[in-house]
Amino acid sequence: MKTTVAVVNSQGADFSLEEIDLADPLADEVLVRIVATGLCHTDIHLKGFLPGEMFPNVFGHEGAGVVEAVGEGVQGIEVGDHVVLSFRSCRECENCKNDLVGYCDSSLLLNYMGMRMDGTTTYSRDGAPVFGNFFGQSSLSQHAIAYADNCVVVDKSVDLTKVAPYGCGFQTGAGTVLNVLKPTPSDSLVVFGCGAVGLTALAAAQHLGLGTLIAVDPLAGRREAAATYGATGVDPTAEADVVAKVKELTGGGASYSIDTTAISAVVKQAQQSLKVRGTLVALGLGPEEYAIDAIDLLQTGKIIRSSIEGDSDPQEMVPRLIALNAAGEFDVDGLIATYPFSEINTAVADVLAGKVVKPVLVW
Repeated sequence: MKTTVAVVNSQGADFSLEEIDLADPLADEVLVRIVATGLCHTDIHLKGFLPGEMFPNVFGHEGAGVVEAVGEGVQGIEVGDHVVLSFRSCRECENCKNDLVGYCDSSLLLNYMGMRMDGTTTYSRDGAPVFGNFFGQSSLSQHAIAYADNCVVVDKSVDLTKVAPYGCGFQTGAGTVLNVLKPTPSDSLVVFGCGAVGLTALAAAQHLGLGTLIAVDPLAGRREAAATYGATGVDPTAEADVVAKVKELTGGGASYSIDTTAISAVVKQAQQSLKVRGTLVALGLGPEEYAIDAIDLLQTGKIIRSSIEGDSDPQEMVPRLIALNAAGEFDVDGLIATYPFSEINTAVADVLAGKVVKPVLVW
């Protein structure tokens, strides 16, 4: 079938709306008509990072839509179902069986290689392959091929435009708090970088009743958004010593810190802002190396770790967050700014400039 996609034709190029061919779903595949797709920093980063031979490429990994066809081997999903799309996992390796699907042994092949496991591509143009299958969906497209393991069926009353980001960015921020850190009300949390991931982490922390929340971000609008979740804002461009300020606000250091910036100096601040035996979770995608304070680390027993998708299983986390949102316990709707797909490059520019938190593209 023909469908319209936001294709990146060469490394670092802008998104281009074009009509290309989408293959029929195989036995284990699901055809989804996309209603809305969240634009994630990973889409923007990787279109300039992947090697040139992996283009043209269709990205997008926060899709939500309506099922139009189901392969004969798919169970639990029917035509007409409304689904939120997330990342893929094999569901068979040791990590998957231990509820760590983000650490699936086949994660690289299933999510990043641009093709099916048999080497074919779901998209093509004039008979030539177009890379896709990004996170098993490539949902910057009017139609996408997905799979039972990354399709989360949701109630048809749910607004797909609002829940599309739950498939990655929102579940990463919230999951890091709910699944990884698991703080108590007596704990404190400081978030460095208050974009979509950082703000949803604060929203989850507010849900858990943490008494001290701090948001470090140079943008006043982001600090204001963080304040709605009860966080005290710190402007790193105006504060002479960010670490000292965080320690002052937390009475000696934060129990937990999260970095979403991937800026080495900021990651170091996030480490130094912790109390003894505190934990830093580094979530930002960027440089290959971070600088850490080795003396601080060795003398305090602090933990520095990462997390993939907030250690979430989307089949559990997406419905959980939707339920929390409906109950008024995860109020993230205001973080979303919608754009027609024809304005995708404007959405990219706006999020990079800090004008919006989470762009969601709609057909």
